[in-house]
Amino acid sequence: MTSPTSRVSKPHEIVERALELSTADGCVVIADEQSSANLRWAGNALTTNGVTRGRTLTVIATVDGARGTASGVVSRSAVTADDLEPLVRAAEAAARGAGPAEDAQPLVAGDGGGRASAGFTDGPVETTSAVFADFAPALGESFARARAGGRELYGFANHELTSTYLGTSTGVRLRHDQPSGTLELNAKSPDRSRSAWAGRATRDFRDVDPAALDAELARRLAWAERKVELPAGRYETLLPPTAVADLLIYQFWSSTARDAAEGRTVFSLPGGGTRVGEKLSELPLTLRSDPHEPGLESAPFVIAHSSGDDASVFDNGLPLAPTQWMRDGTLDRLVTTRHSAALTGLPVAPGIGNLILDGGGERSLDEMVANTSRGLLLTCLWYIREVDPATLLLTGLTRDGVYLVEDGEVVGEVNNFRFNESPVDLLSRAVEAGRTEKTLPREWGDWFTRAAMPALRVPDFNMSSVSQGV
Repeated sequence: MTSPTSRVSKPHEIVERALELSTADGCVVIADEQSSANLRWAGNALTTNGVTRGRTLTVIATVDGARGTASGVVSRSAVTADDLEPLVRAAEAAARGAGPAEDAQPLVAGDGGGRASAGFTDGPVETTSAVFADFAPALGESFARARAGGRELYGFANHELTSTYLGTSTGVRLRHDQPSGTLELNAKSPDRSRSAWAGRATRDFRDVDPAALDAELARRLAWAERKVELPAGRYETLLPPTAVADLLIYQFWSSTARDAAEGRTVFSLPGGGTRVGEKLSELPLTLRSDPHEPGLESAPFVIAHSSGDDASVFDNGLPLAPTQWMRDGTLDRLVTTRHSAALTGLPVAPGIGNLILDGGGERSLDEMVANTSRGLLLTCLWYIREVDPATLLLTGLTRDGVYLVEDGEVVGEVNNFRFNESPVDLLSRAVEAGRTEKTLPREWGDWFTRAAMPALRVPDFNMSSVSQGV
């Protein structure tokens, strides 16, 4: 005879059954249905492609006690209906064995005020290789042009779709579908002495033009035919949007209110408190997040699989609203949960899955190059690591092309450098911002793809040493 649980297979049914099985005082269940499709190529030819699917289920149990509320979190992949009860019991056992949770709050209420998604009972959305229907033939044409032009193209394209189903014992029933696509394209000279990179983030690959990317890479390989050796030092530098994104995403990840209030970050005020309200940049720049930003849409409610300074499992389902982290150059918000907002006296401002820097001019990066007497033009940054959290000093390397600009023109490629800079300090020293455009961060693209940034002109970017990297 078939048991009731063995017949449960749809994501919303899995969520509902797990909630029914719970004997804890509170329960949150998150089902993530994931699918991905990818293409890889090397030497102007496709090499592999594939499609994957998977399910991850997270159960969060809360148990009330005399000293407070405890929480237990257990996540497992490839969950079947018969795995549900052991998973729920494991979360409850974890909660009962834990001490009171410092971030404990009442679970978000499903009071009928917009806390239910109309599509909660619908099946998950899945990606397939069809997402590359227009992109793949265009890529093939780019292979032919590259071959004729004496360059080789390498890279990969990846598309993911995650349907997240969130249910709570307080009646919240929410669902969000998140598409994420990335393209990374490298062009190399046949002798491998020259390399150039370009990347794009996309929701569906309909807005990606391989021919335009290949043309840009061909231009950069041509720039690299002349080599110029430069020593370490401070140089006027043009940071393209991808490099700006990598730096400001790390700043965003480091902008939790509690750490700042406790004196541990660059956003701590000497003597106590935070730097909220302080001017960070003389440029009228606004750093913001908006779950409904066109082309960069992200989850409009909190999805927290674990608790930390930047998120709380008790906040699952909390609505997200457009948030300005920096307004016209002034620090306006730090990331808070409901718990850390109460601790710091700051507004509730959970993290959001995109980041946009506005307020620059209308100049393109090419136009900023044309307005440069002498300076460096970067392609991207990588291997970024934190040196000092108190100043948010970061170190990292340049990669795939650093170019010398003289009298408004690129005159050659220079050696790579190691840099030492703080993004907060860079914002205070930047003298020009260009046009904001969607971009793919190279270093953090595996974790954060939804960004729009301008290029920045920094008069004295610190190239601390020469690097032999490419």
